[in-house]
Amino acid sequence: MAQGSNFVDYVKVCCRSGHGGGGSAHLHRDKFTAKGGPDGGDGGRGGHIILKGSTQHWTLLHLKFRKHIIAQNGERGGSSLCSGANGKDEILEVPLGTIARDAETGEILFDITEDGETKVLTPGGKGGLGNWHFKTPTQQTPRYSQPGMPGQEQWIILELKVLADVGLVGFPNAGKSTLLSVVSAAKPEIADYPFTTLVPNLGIVAYRDSKSFVMADIPGIIEGASEGKGLGYRFLRHIERNAVLLFMVPADTDRSIEEEYNILLNELTVYNPELIDKPRLLAITKADMLDEELEAEMALTVPKGIPSIFISSVAGKNIPQLKDMIWKAINA
Repeated sequence: MAQGSNFVDYVKVCCRSGHGGGGSAHLHRDKFTAKGGPDGGDGGRGGHIILKGSTQHWTLLHLKFRKHIIAQNGERGGSSLCSGANGKDEILEVPLGTIARDAETGEILFDITEDGETKVLTPGGKGGLGNWHFKTPTQQTPRYSQPGMPGQEQWIILELKVLADVGLVGFPNAGKSTLLSVVSAAKPEIADYPFTTLVPNLGIVAYRDSKSFVMADIPGIIEGASEGKGLGYRFLRHIERNAVLLFMVPADTDRSIEEEYNILLNELTVYNPELIDKPRLLAITKADMLDEELEAEMALTVPKGIPSIFISSVAGKNIPQLKDMIWKAINA
């Protein structure tokens, strides 16, 4: 996944669909017909603005500087019952997990979750009917037609929520990026200072029998993130689309393992109470710093009721067992 400023998960755009073309009020005339009947064709439909899911896009970067999306107008109907051409649709390719929201009301219109899935965001105006629709036995030569319907204009918010099988949840320096770099081909930035990860990173983790799952490294949470502290809740939205949540607590934490886990869980609950219904796992990282006696002592402070494991990404300790736990939770 692109790093730094190349990761864009929120854009606001003005969408203007095309106007429908007017119907024709033409009366048939040729050298053999002096007073023919109505033969005006219908106007073309105005162009739609359409969202299309694409696995070729990971962010909304390509839409960051497109503030106005304008579709083509439909053409006017012609003679001899010829219909006007429809306006060209504007198709916006977006990454999977994109939500379309009305900027004024905040209402969620729909979301895109499958490759190739298309949904009309802003429909174009309907084309007007030609005069041949209005002929009657008592009015055989109507000299009027229907105008095209106007297109729509609206401000839309496109918001990306990363789709992944498992999301890594933990404080800064909990070892999330290191784990992702070990189990997948992802190359996140890794350093000793807090908030090394400033954007979500995705990695495909190979499993047994040619199977795989997608892991997402979510930027570090701190106590009070749901209230806007640290990086705030900007990236908490990405956790909503993860099937399983893997909580990560480092063995060298200043708190107890249970206390740190409860703080993380509380931040997620405050942000979205539905997150507590997702399957949860707990990994105690940096276990290479512990001997067997200290590990057994720390195991007593692990919260009950959640599958847990001591791991070391650097030393490779219990990484295969962690993959087994994740795979089991994903397919439960």
